[in-house]
Amino acid sequence: MSDKSSKNWQEQTRLVHGGVLRSQYGETSEAIYMNSGFCYENAEVAESRFNGEAPGFVYSRYSNPNLAMLESRLAELEGAEACNVMASGMAAVFAAIMCQVKAGDRVVAGRALFSSCNYILTQILPRFGVEVILVESADDAGWQAALSKPTACVFIETPSNPILEIIDIRRVAELTHKAGGRLIVDNVFATPLLQKPLELGADIVVYSTTKHMDGQGRCLGGAVLGDAKFINEVLLPFHRHTGPALSPFNAWVMNKALETFPLRAERHFDNGEKIAEFLNAQTAKVKRVLYPGLKNHPQHTLAMSQQKRGGALVTFELEGGKESAFHFMNALELVVISNNLGDARTLIAHPATTTHASLGAEGRTEAGITDGMLRISVGIEAAEDIISDLSRALAKT
Repeated sequence: MSDKSSKNWQEQTRLVHGGVLRSQYGETSEAIYMNSGFCYENAEVAESRFNGEAPGFVYSRYSNPNLAMLESRLAELEGAEACNVMASGMAAVFAAIMCQVKAGDRVVAGRALFSSCNYILTQILPRFGVEVILVESADDAGWQAALSKPTACVFIETPSNPILEIIDIRRVAELTHKAGGRLIVDNVFATPLLQKPLELGADIVVYSTTKHMDGQGRCLGGAVLGDAKFINEVLLPFHRHTGPALSPFNAWVMNKALETFPLRAERHFDNGEKIAEFLNAQTAKVKRVLYPGLKNHPQHTLAMSQQKRGGALVTFELEGGKESAFHFMNALELVVISNNLGDARTLIAHPATTTHASLGAEGRTEAGITDGMLRISVGIEAAEDIISDLSRALAKT
């Protein structure tokens, strides 16, 4: 096998050729290594693999050629020293936090969180004696106060799910480091094509590769990226002994998807801007539109200082609450009702009754999620067709 150096290649080229490991057969498309274990020429080789003296694979719960190729490619895309892939985005979030905290530690997080992230932080960590402080995204004084004491790590989503709040990564990174902690950024909504948290001072980036990276709603996956010391010495021991391993087949699917990721993403982002502008003009029935690329987004300037574009997620609120939201969704013909996102198809979700239902009414109010709020994951269809479907549904609402 050989690993090509891609140091001087452009981003699109790295996503086609980066990290390739070819077998002795010289296959064009990467092979699928659907095996759990590996064989050794002799006992000495097995020993050297396990004690780290010799390179190579020992068990697919640890790593596998397909996983290694995906990790290499994602690290090159992110500009990270190292990457570890896992079974899902939530497995990646959980491992990134849990591998570095212990009883008595403090963890600080932005209040605007995906419901499962909120559950980990507010329900699971306190059971193990970890103090968790939540801070409003734009409250600089709140961040200063929360990070005035020693802190193990900070977790933020930016843009957040589903209200697309923006957190100043540079500022929070500065405060986190003064508090002695590591900053973890969930970068799923922006993708590494629009935002590079490590370049803004973050220490760790997490993804659900299930979303735009796969891009076609096929399989689950997650990734944690950071410096080699953190990945190899802190995260990997936790990962290897707790077992959130990614399937080799899923890793192969993700690797193939990355080859077309930038091409698909450009259509997602173009369409996202057009749909946001369309909805923003529907003032008779649309109460507000939340999209970082719109100038009326409360944190537009900050968003555009961190992101290249507005992205493919658009959140908006209808007059009339849940009844209007459901009526609108049920009138759609092209747009599909689904809680997933990052698909080639345009998807719509009602966060209050699906993705964030577990927060409860009070929790949703604190998070700014209303009953009339809808989240659209804009796909790669013709923008005119998406807009026509939305327009028709609005007329019936």
